[in-house]
Order: sequence, then structure tokens, then C-alpha cells
Amino acid sequence: MQALDQIQEILPAKKGANCALFLDKLFAFRYIFTMTKSAREIELKLELDPAAQDEIKRSGALKDFAASRPVTKTLQSIYFDTPDQALRQAKISLRVRKSGRSWVQTAKLGTGVMGGLSSPIEAEHPVSGRALDLSVIEDADVRAKLVETIGDASVSECFETVMKRTTRQLTRETDGAHIELAFDTGNILAGPESHPLVELEMELKAGPSAALFEVAKQLLNDVPFRFSPYSKAERGYRFAEGQPDGKAVPFFAENVVFEQGITVEHAFRDVLRSCLTQIAENRLAVLASENPEGPHQLRVGLRRLRSAFRLFKPALNPATMTPLDQLARTVAAEAGALRDFDVLIDEIVEPVVDKAPESISFEALLADLHASRGKDTRTALVTHLKSAEVNAFLLDQAAYTEGRGWLDPENFDQSSLLAQPIEDFAAQALAKQWKKVNKYGKRLDELTIPERHEMRKAMKKLRYGIEFFGSLYPKDAVKPLLKRMKRLQDIFGYLNDVAMAERLPEMSNVTGKNALTAGQAIGFTIGWHEAQSQAMWQHARGYWDATKDVPKFWS
Repeated sequence: MQALDQIQEILPAKKGANCALFLDKLFAFRYIFTMTKSAREIELKLELDPAAQDEIKRSGALKDFAASRPVTKTLQSIYFDTPDQALRQAKISLRVRKSGRSWVQTAKLGTGVMGGLSSPIEAEHPVSGRALDLSVIEDADVRAKLVETIGDASVSECFETVMKRTTRQLTRETDGAHIELAFDTGNILAGPESHPLVELEMELKAGPSAALFEVAKQLLNDVPFRFSPYSKAERGYRFAEGQPDGKAVPFFAENVVFEQGITVEHAFRDVLRSCLTQIAENRLAVLASENPEGPHQLRVGLRRLRSAFRLFKPALNPATMTPLDQLARTVAAEAGALRDFDVLIDEIVEPVVDKAPESISFEALLADLHASRGKDTRTALVTHLKSAEVNAFLLDQAAYTEGRGWLDPENFDQSSLLAQPIEDFAAQALAKQWKKVNKYGKRLDELTIPERHEMRKAMKKLRYGIEFFGSLYPKDAVKPLLKRMKRLQDIFGYLNDVAMAERLPEMSNVTGKNALTAGQAIGFTIGWHEAQSQAMWQHARGYWDATKDVPKFWS
């Protein structure tokens, strides 16, 4: 081990992503070498509709992979914890599982799930029955961690799962990939209550982790899926506590929180995880209902992703980033088209109905807009979200995030940049984006309508940057600028909506006897909002002056 430590001291002086990859493999080897009877498993966990899972289970051969015959077993798993859930809080699961006549005790350390990926340390040992026996754990480190976490507390059964598991082994000779597919169908049991459990797990037994995502793309094709946000243990805890099991509803991303001193690379990874979760969850929300917040939050997630690509661009490989960015742009435009209709109906036309003279009827115009929203924009978005292309995009984004897809073997300065603490990088990124905003702000009174739109987009990227990096700075320093930025965005957003309203005449499909009344409604709507926008634009000047004078917390 001393030789490995000496190599670690020498190699950081070298540059380039190849060096970074070598170090990763070297330290992974050291980690495995120091472990005893435990192993780190890598699993991709996906949630599917039960009917879709049955269809995939019956699917044929996969390209380049040899597949074993399916094997089905019934598994009964009993999960244990202390009264105050000390194991759960430490991200440890402790269970005893019955398969056939055999019982196996399993301890998993590090049970968090990110982008569907789980990579806990796992220690498995045969036991005689459903009772725990920590003495059989041969790995001293795992046993010590369990003893430390449990302390003097009692440990008892919390809940159990009973499921049928159908497994198939996939192997590929070219790179030694070996993946176990596990189709789980059953129930979580807590007291007298039960809850259905349907999950597809893909465990990497050997070979590169990228093989997991390759298999997932072939298996799923165009079947919508959800990256499972929880381990089975966490799902059991949540069900036992009466918490909802993640129904498809609009998902609002929380601000990313960084630890002080985190590297540029780890900060980028954490931002990507936040974006991927928001995009994937809201894809399902759009497919599940016509709630207008679904497409809105989907577009926000895609915009946050594209903003992250811009803010971290100096540290990224454009060859791997660009395809993801381009498809994100396409889907964002489709979600934006539906969102624009929602805004046009809910925030532009409907609010003026009560303000118009009784002689002006909005009935025909609103009926036409609702029909166009459903027939054209929503249909186009839903069709694309159900496609193999969007499935592949989500899986590629997950592979990029968890597999360090940003590494560039030809960029010899990348390693040092990725290894830097995030603080200096964040300050430079925010200063650069502020400069773009300020370029428009200096000529605010002269901006054309398209230039106002570009300023709005630049402000939006800056706001996302502030929300990404804000946890690195004192809240009192961040709040004044963020508050003014949000207000400015609201003003520019309204002005953009009014500009969109001016397209109402060409968007209207009302004909015949209702064409005149629809035209009158359009005219009143445009006139009323244009008057409001002129007053709003005067406020924009004042808010901009206040914003540019606020101290920039990153300076």
C-alpha cells in the first residue's frame, strides 16, 4: 500500500483526463484491495408500469449480448432498524432474505440512489433463520460501522417485502460486461397494510458501467420509465410512515447545496443530478396529466441543464456535451410551445375577460386556443416524450453524469481545472454571466424587442447560476441581488408574453360567424396588455438601476 500512496503523491502533477482516469482506476483498486469479505455493487434501478414490465420481460435477444434463460424465485425480505431509525439515517440497510429454504443476511452501506444508480458496499452471509446475527459478518469495518451506528439500542423488524424476482444474465465478450437483469413484482408489507412494488434492477457484475445504460436503452426502447429515487429499504420506510410513493406530479427542484471546498467536478456532478431529476420527473408529470405546471417545470429543468453546460463550459468536453445540449434544446422548445399556450390562455387572455365591455365575447377565441393547445402543441410534446429518443437522452444524461462523461483526453489542462475548489470557478462564471447581462443593461432604453428577449435569457442564466452557486456565499449577501433579478425577470417575462400576444391574429383559427367577435377579443387583449406593458417598462428602468448598483457577492 505504501507504493500506491507514493504514486498518489506524484501523479497529480501530471495533466489531462487520461491521468484522471488512471487515478480513478488506481484508487478503486486500492479500495478493493483493502476490503475483506464485502463488495461494492453497482445497480441501475428503474420503475415501470406493470404491463410494460411484463412486455419487456418477454422481449427477445439484445444486440451484442448473450442472454441466459430466465429464472424466477419468490423472495421474502425482512428489514431491521432501531426505534429512532439510526441505520436509515446513516444510509445503511440491514435485512434478512429468504429464497427457497435458505436465509441470507445482507448489510448495505451507502444506500442512496442518484439518477437511478445505487452503489452501496454490500456484505452478505448465510444465517439460520429470520433473526439477525451480526457475528457472522466477516468484514471488520462493516461490522464496526453497524455496531457504532446501533450502539446500545434494540433492533427490531420494521417492514418486509415479498416479491417474485425473474433474473436473466447478460454477457458480452468484447468488453467482459456481465449484467444481471432482475424484474421484481410484489408488495411492501407494514403491519396490516401493503403497497405494490414493481421495479427493474440491472446489476453490473463485471465490465464497464456504461454497459448498464446500453442495455437499458435496448430494453426500454420507447417505454416511459422513472429513475427510482429510493432503495427498496427507503421505499419501505416511506410506506410504513404513510408517505406517498412518488406519483407523477410536477416536480420543483430545490437549490443545489455545496459543501465548502468541493471540487469543480463534484459541483458540476451535483448540479447535473439536480437537473436530471427535475427533467425525468416532469417528463412523467406531462404524460400523466394536463397540469400546466408539468411542461413549465420540464422546460425549467432543461433550461437549468443548458445553463449548467454554459457556466461549466471551460471544464467540459464539447464533443460529449453538445449532443445532450442539442436534444435538451429541442425538447425545451416543444415544452415551451405548450407552455406558451398555457401562458397565453391563463395569463394573457382570461385575465382581461372581466375587463372587456359586455359586447365583446371571448368564448370563440378561448375555445379555439384550448383546442389548438391540445391538438397541436400537447400532442407533439407527448409523442416526443414517449419516444425512444427521449428515453435515450435521459439514459445518456445519467451515464454522462455518473460516468464522468465530460472528461476530454485531448485537454491537458482539464484535470487541474476539475480538481480546483469550486469557489474561484463560481466567482469567475458568475462574473462572466453578469458581464453579458450588463452589456444589454447599458443600452436598456435602446433595446429592440429581440434584444430584450436576449437580455431576458442572459438574466435567466445568471439567476440559475446564482441558484447553483448561492450556497457558497452568505445568504444575506446573495438575497438582495437574487431578489432584484427575479423581479426584473418577471417584468421582462411579462413583456415577452405581451409580444407573444401580438401573434394572436395569426394563431387564431376562428372562422365564419364567430370570426368578428374573436377579432374584437384579440384586439381588446392586445390593446389592454400593451398599455400595461408601457407602464411595466418604466419600472424596468428603475429595477435595472437598482440591480446594477447592488454589490456583487462574488466579487
